[in-house]
Amino acid sequence: MASNDLMQREPGVWVEGPDGELIPDYDSTFPDINEGQVVHGTVVRVDKDEVLVDIGYKSEGVIPVSELSIRRSVNPADEVSLGDEIDALVLTKEDAEGRLILSKKRARFELAWKNIEQAAESGEPVNGRVIEVVKGGLILDLGVRGFLPASLVDIRRVQDLDEFLGQELRAKVIELNRSRNNVVLSRRAVLEEERKEQRQQILDKLQPGDVVEGQISNIVDFGAFVDLDGMDGLIHISELSWSHVNHPSEVLEIGQTVEVKVLDIDRDRQRISLGLKQTQSDPWQQVIESYHENDVVEGRVTKVVTFGAFVEILPGVEGLVHISELAQHHVENPREVVSQGQPVNVKIIEVDGERRRLSLSLKRVEDSDPVQPRADGAESVHTAPRPAIDLSEEVFAEAPVTAEGTEEPAVESPFEVPTDEAPEEAPTAEADATGAGVAPADDAPDDVAEPGAVPAATPEASSDEK
Repeated sequence: MASNDLMQREPGVWVEGPDGELIPDYDSTFPDINEGQVVHGTVVRVDKDEVLVDIGYKSEGVIPVSELSIRRSVNPADEVSLGDEIDALVLTKEDAEGRLILSKKRARFELAWKNIEQAAESGEPVNGRVIEVVKGGLILDLGVRGFLPASLVDIRRVQDLDEFLGQELRAKVIELNRSRNNVVLSRRAVLEEERKEQRQQILDKLQPGDVVEGQISNIVDFGAFVDLDGMDGLIHISELSWSHVNHPSEVLEIGQTVEVKVLDIDRDRQRISLGLKQTQSDPWQQVIESYHENDVVEGRVTKVVTFGAFVEILPGVEGLVHISELAQHHVENPREVVSQGQPVNVKIIEVDGERRRLSLSLKRVEDSDPVQPRADGAESVHTAPRPAIDLSEEVFAEAPVTAEGTEEPAVESPFEVPTDEAPEEAPTAEADATGAGVAPADDAPDDVAEPGAVPAATPEASSDEK
């Protein structure tokens, strides 16, 4: 009777044993646990294949190495240490061997998933460490394996993803699927949001006419983009150089630091137009200040076209020698007179500063005309002097026949060239008098005479008879 009174006064402490005696109720002192429940405990042992955890239960819980982390392969000692307090999920209350099986990674997964769901709803970023580089992107440890596609790692395409391994990254959840445990992230969204605030600050600070420093972030066919500490501005290809540019890569390279001038700002569309050539001296200003009409200047042929030839007299300044200004005689093809890369002296006919056009003449240059020094102070292009060739009839006299029966020129031909540099055709007396050079070998027609052969033309032949 006394036993019943004691049990009623202290329920859960005493129980009646097989012989009717009261014994302590040890089972009632253990926590009530169920499979799927997250419990808290202390690490009491770390082995190479499992970890033992004291959760206050009648037996210690066992965490197999496969249930320690979401990483593919781990060393238990790298994940936990003796005395660590951890959370674990109850997988099996009692296995075949009577052991309590726990999972650290699944407890973390459950807690992490709730945080991820909240972040996805609110739009707040989550933090995770990069634990793997896989095909197409990165794997982040969020307590859940989060996939960050390569295209969303940064604002610009990343060439080497390995540099992110081990880094802590901040990203937004853009896709979530609990049934597949699928989490897709975007770090780019976080960076763009941060840059949006930076862009506004930059736009508020910049004014047209400002000269700023930036770094080339990308090169495209129509120009180059410059990173202005968080916002890109565009240098159009026409604003890269005072001289003609075929492709921006001729002038710039990615990563290069440049000084640019702000040309225009579209604050509504958040766009900045920049100029590179505006930070350099305008060679046209040198032309206007240093040269005048009828001055003879040095130049180099940059392009030969059907209607004449373009001659560069300063870097970035080209003028046109019209076909009618190439020689005293009628010219059918400008390549009869000049070739690309050839140094020449030309006379300035007209300077149109507003339209930035220059008209030049080759035929109006006299031997006695002084050549003006270069306006940019650069060294002379060493224009070759016009050859003074005696076009007497002896030059074209019939070649004598030697004893061996082979022809031999009476005099050395002024037009004789090496085998691989055959002239386009023998210049006439009238053509040579203008000082025109011989056309390059790549423009020679198929019917060129053998090297060293004397031209069959007579001194009276005109250019129209060719």
